[in-house]
Amino acid sequence: MRKSERSFSRGDGPKEVTGRMVLICFVAFFAVVAAVNAVMIRAAVSTFGGVETESAYQAGRAFERETAAVAAQDALHWQVAGKISADLAATRIEVVADDAGGTPLTGLRASARLVHPADRRADRTVALTEDAPGRFHGTDAPLSGQWALVIELSRDGARVFRSRNWVFLQ
Repeated sequence: MRKSERSFSRGDGPKEVTGRMVLICFVAFFAVVAAVNAVMIRAAVSTFGGVETESAYQAGRAFERETAAVAAQDALHWQVAGKISADLAATRIEVVADDAGGTPLTGLRASARLVHPADRRADRTVALTEDAPGRFHGTDAPLSGQWALVIELSRDGARVFRSRNWVFLQ
């Protein structure tokens, strides 16, 4: 026999497929599927409990307050513009707030938050300082990706304006 004609069989020939072998393979397959499902269910339940609101009643009351605040904000007809820019050094936020006639608003405190759409732990609060009446600015660490920019203006501790806009930073 030449080298290229060698046979690599065990000598017994092919194994016969029996009913017992099919049953063992069938049970083993579903055991693996069940084990993977158990691991995935455990991971899903341990990372997110599914509860977004502790009390639906309190959430409903908060919704009513927010609706009233939006109506009061719309009645003011303020013109508030936010500008955000990011580079390798920092993320800069500028806010300009004017009343309905275009006069800069005075006596306000401004705050800005950058809210990550998927992870609350990544949210950033940016301290805004007033440069001139109705003109605010602040800087934070460099960021990239999609964020929600939430600008809030308050007077005497009460929020009088809020906007939320999606921004993409590169």
